[in-house]
Amino acid sequence: MKVELIAYTPDPEAAVAAAARICYSSRGASDLKQDLSREEVSSLIERLISMGHFSPAEHASFTFAIEGVSRSLSHQLVRHRIASYSQKSQRYVGENNFSYITPPSVEADPEASALFRQVMEDLQDAYRRLVGVVPREDARYLLPNAVETKLVCTMNARSLYNFFRLRCCRRAQWEIRNLALKMREEVCKVAPSLFVLAGPSCETEGICWEGKFSCGRAQEVRSREVNR
Repeated sequence: MKVELIAYTPDPEAAVAAAARICYSSRGASDLKQDLSREEVSSLIERLISMGHFSPAEHASFTFAIEGVSRSLSHQLVRHRIASYSQKSQRYVGENNFSYITPPSVEADPEASALFRQVMEDLQDAYRRLVGVVPREDARYLLPNAVETKLVCTMNARSLYNFFRLRCCRRAQWEIRNLALKMREEVCKVAPSLFVLAGPSCETEGICWEGKFSCGRAQEVRSREVNR
């Protein structure tokens, strides 16, 4: 899996701070960024996040190039609807020798791995034969969820907070969790104050909302905070 942050709002933290400032200031829009030091920007963002005032975060957006992931992952990703996506088309791009993603549980079992690999090879052969007699857009119906795909995804900071809260959780499916962790790592490089509390609620609040499905990590986090 490869994740690269290829574009983002210039000085995203200052943009969010300026957007927040207009809510509480009589200044004109053109003056919003004046006299805002880096310390003031960080302090204002910290207050916004602690209060749950996330709407100013919608003014900062981040664009990722993602590859080496499965169609299974992309089907999960597009459920996050406040975002923009551009994905490799199986209608226009041939998949004659498609790459595929193998789950770790399959790789760990020799028998399962051999079966998985054989089925993928059979599907590759069937696809190559079928694409010779029907349109590619129809031959793609043979392709499995495991097929590797590439996409570009853009989300604003508020949507990313929601994404990280859900998908960095230990109970999230393994592949999209890996993606979320990599995306969080990328945005923290360019906007550390903005994403300092981005993640599952067990990390950020010491609370888990998964009920009986909880992995128990919230208790570990609370215990660690108490013992500091």
